[in-house]
Amino acid sequence: MHLRVLSFVLAGGKGTRLYPLTKERAKPAVPFGGQYRIVDFVLSNLVNSGLHSIYVLIQFKSQSLLQHLRDGWEFSGILKDRYIIPVPAQMRSPGETWYRGTADAIFQNINLIEQSEPHVVAVFGADHVYRMNVREMIEYHEQKRAQATVAAIPVPKEMAAEFGVIEVAEDGRILAFHEKKSDAPAIPGDPSRVLASMGNYIFSTPSLLKYLYEDAHDENSSHDFGRDILPKWVARGDVFAYDFNTNIIPGDPVGAPVYWRDVGTIDAYYDANMDLRAVSPVLNLYNKQWPLRTAGYDDPPAKFTFDDENRRGQAIDSIVSSGSILSGGMVRNSIIGRGVRVHSGALVEDSIIFDNCDIGRRARIRRAILDKNVAVPEGAVIGHDLEADRKRYHVTDSGIVVVEGRRSRVPVSPLEI
Repeated sequence: MHLRVLSFVLAGGKGTRLYPLTKERAKPAVPFGGQYRIVDFVLSNLVNSGLHSIYVLIQFKSQSLLQHLRDGWEFSGILKDRYIIPVPAQMRSPGETWYRGTADAIFQNINLIEQSEPHVVAVFGADHVYRMNVREMIEYHEQKRAQATVAAIPVPKEMAAEFGVIEVAEDGRILAFHEKKSDAPAIPGDPSRVLASMGNYIFSTPSLLKYLYEDAHDENSSHDFGRDILPKWVARGDVFAYDFNTNIIPGDPVGAPVYWRDVGTIDAYYDANMDLRAVSPVLNLYNKQWPLRTAGYDDPPAKFTFDDENRRGQAIDSIVSSGSILSGGMVRNSIIGRGVRVHSGALVEDSIIFDNCDIGRRARIRRAILDKNVAVPEGAVIGHDLEADRKRYHVTDSGIVVVEGRRSRVPVSPLEI
């Protein structure tokens, strides 16, 4: 039997902990790795897994996300079962509200499930950085004859308070959920780790519809899968945990470790970007059998100019995206977005530079994130004096400086010749 799968991507979160990067955009639309967006990971995982019927549920500050979906993720429409469609809140809940929780987001679009009549429904979040062969999770769901399957990954026990923790039996059957509790039970036989929910679910359609309708009429519910629906569901014994560590990506070396990062804070986001700079990064973006897809742009190649002493365009242990020009400036251990200019004598270290920034002559930038369209004046210093930076910018406790961008494109300085 050909299994019909309908996918929902939950892309409506505010992303408050990523502020100010989410000041003008939804968290899934935050740039990552130079030329990608966070939402590209879940969409690439679904499409690479052969799942092409996808609804993206949007909500807060969605314009940037909508534009990215339009530029990079529109299918041709030739085949009716191939589509990626953004869907705003349908106001079908009592009181005609925005999405009140993950379960309510699906309930407000329950007509899409009833019209499509899929065998299973995939519900995935859009705010994590990872690669996953979703087909393997669906096959596990079918093998176990599960009604619901939750993707899970082991994390250190001291992080239990940050995640929804799953208590499992030896056969993978879920016994209980523990929502952000420091004393959540460890993995059987591994007292140093707990099994954390990744927020990715596979549901058998009839059971999902039943529980969604029940939850929608429960006035005491927060309408969330992890907090409300699944804890009730486990009593029936047909809810299983899928161990993400067993997931195999086609084209990856045998035994390659899995990669999953919750980039919910500025520090976590920064660290995940910096992971890409490794000689052999665990997050492999160079696997042609499992590409990380994104919007296509008509940018020229990156360019490095000048080879004079103290005026040499170069980048070391860095990623430099299309259309950028290092015009006599130095970039080290950094991620450079599209259309960035780094002028003579400038030094960018351990930083993330978003699209269309202009780094003036002799400017020095260290451990900073520059949002789109930032123009750094000639001789400016960022990240070297945190006390001074705190008066002008957002600075995390670990000392990462975030410089807010501008809404419109700032003209760059003329190219040096």
